[in-house]
Amino acid sequence: MKKLILIVLGLIFLSSNAIANDKTLAKFHEWLIQNNFTESIEINEHFEECKNCSRWDAGPECFEESGKPKKQCVLDGDQSYGEDGYKWSNQKYKNNLKIKFYDGWIPESWENVKPNYDTLLYEFFRYNQKAFTVEPTTEKYEVEPSSNPYEFNSNLIDEKYIDKQLEKTALISYLRFEDDQITVDKISPKDRFGKFIKDDTRLRGMSVGKTMTSYVAGHAICEGYIGSINSRLNDWPLIENTLYYDQELINLLNMQAGDEKYVWSSEFLIPSNFYGVDDHINDIKTFVTEFKNSKKGKSEFNYSAFSTQLILNYVLFKTGDDFEKILEKTFKEKAKIKHSVFFYRVPGSSKERGNANIMFFATRYDYLRIAKAMLDDWQNDTCVGKYLKTIFENRISKDNDKKSNRGDRTQWKFAKGYAGQFQTHYTGINKDRPVMGMHGYGGQHVVIDFEKSRIVVTNALHENFNYKKIVYDPINKGK
Repeated sequence: MKKLILIVLGLIFLSSNAIANDKTLAKFHEWLIQNNFTESIEINEHFEECKNCSRWDAGPECFEESGKPKKQCVLDGDQSYGEDGYKWSNQKYKNNLKIKFYDGWIPESWENVKPNYDTLLYEFFRYNQKAFTVEPTTEKYEVEPSSNPYEFNSNLIDEKYIDKQLEKTALISYLRFEDDQITVDKISPKDRFGKFIKDDTRLRGMSVGKTMTSYVAGHAICEGYIGSINSRLNDWPLIENTLYYDQELINLLNMQAGDEKYVWSSEFLIPSNFYGVDDHINDIKTFVTEFKNSKKGKSEFNYSAFSTQLILNYVLFKTGDDFEKILEKTFKEKAKIKHSVFFYRVPGSSKERGNANIMFFATRYDYLRIAKAMLDDWQNDTCVGKYLKTIFENRISKDNDKKSNRGDRTQWKFAKGYAGQFQTHYTGINKDRPVMGMHGYGGQHVVIDFEKSRIVVTNALHENFNYKKIVYDPINKGK
C-alpha cells in the first residue's frame, strides 16, 4: 500500500512537471519570436489535430487504429519518452533546436556534462527570462533604481582570451574592476547569447543571493533592528521548538547551525513534501514544520540554502514594515543601482509567515555596483564595513564538509573558508588577505579583493569556462 501511494505521488509530480514543462516550452517559443530568433521556429501544421494530446490523457484522436501514437503528434517523430510512452508535440510552434531537457538544473560536473548552445539557450530562458514571461506576476521584494545611479569610469584593455571564452563557453558577461575603474567589459557575442542580453537585462544570481542576504543583514544591524552577529534568535515565534531557536545569528551566517542531519545545499535530508529548499513556493512557516522537535548537532560547516532563508526572513521579522526601507538603504541608497533589483516573495503568503526568498536578480552592472559598495564600506570603515570585517574575522574552515567537496565546483575547489555567506580563504592566497567571493550555480561569480581593490563579476549559463584564468588569476595577480 505504501509503495502504491509513493507511485501515485510520483505520477502526480511527474504529471504536474510535464504540464509545467509544456507551458514553459510554449512561452520559450513566444520568447524566441519576440527576440526575432525565428530561424529556429516553425508553425506546427498538425497543431489543431494534436493540440489536445498530452502524455497523460491523450484521446483516441491521438492514435492510429493500431494503437500507436500518430507520428505527427509526437515530438521529433516516433520518439519514445522514458517508460511512460511519448513526448507529445502539442505546441503551436515547433523548433529545430537540439535541446536536452532536464527536470532540474544542468549537473554541475561539467567535465562529464557538455550542454550545447540550444540547451543553454533554453536554460537561459527557463531560469532567467521565465521570471518575466511564464511567471510575470511572481511577487517580488523589488527595489527601484536610484535617481542618481553610480557611474563607472572605464579604461578598457583588450583581453583576447576573454573573447574566446565568450565565443566558446556558457559565459555571457564579464566585468573586471581595478584601479577604481572598469578595465574589462565584455558580453556574449550577438551570434551566441548577446542578442538576448542587454545592459538592462536582469540576471539570476543563484547562490549570489546568499551573500546579498548577508549584506542586507549587515544593514539591519547597523540600523539598530538587530543587535549584532551574536544576537540570539530567541524572539521569533516561527522557529520555536526547532534546532535554530536561541542560536546566535553568526551560526546561521556561517552555516554551522548543527542541521547536517536535516538539510544540505538545497535538499531536505528528512521526509518532505517540498520540491526544494530554495524554491519560492513555500514560506518559512511551511518549511519549519520539517524541523519541529529537531535537535542541534555539531557546529560544523554545512552548506545549506535554508540557513540563508532563515536569515533573510529573520531580518524581515525584525524590521517589519521597514523591511523595504532596509532593502532601499542597501541597494538604492548605498549601491546606487541603475535598474531595479529584487528578491522573490512567496505568492499568497505574508510577512508574518516569512515570505521572503533569497533568489536575487540584478543587471550585470548592478552586480558590480553592489560589489563596489561593499568595497567602499570596507575601505571607509563604515558601520557595514565593520560588519564585513567582523564576519571575515569570524570565518571558518569548510574542511569538514565532504559532501560539497566536488573537485569541479569552483566554490569548493578554490575557496576553503566561509565568512558570513561569503566564500573565502582561496587556495594560493594568504588566508588573512581579505578576498571574499559570492558564487552561484552555473558560473555566477562576484569576487572582491578588499585589500587591493579588485573585483571580478561573471554571469553564465553553465560553469564550463576557465574560472582560474579569468576570475581567480586577475584577483590574485592583478592585470
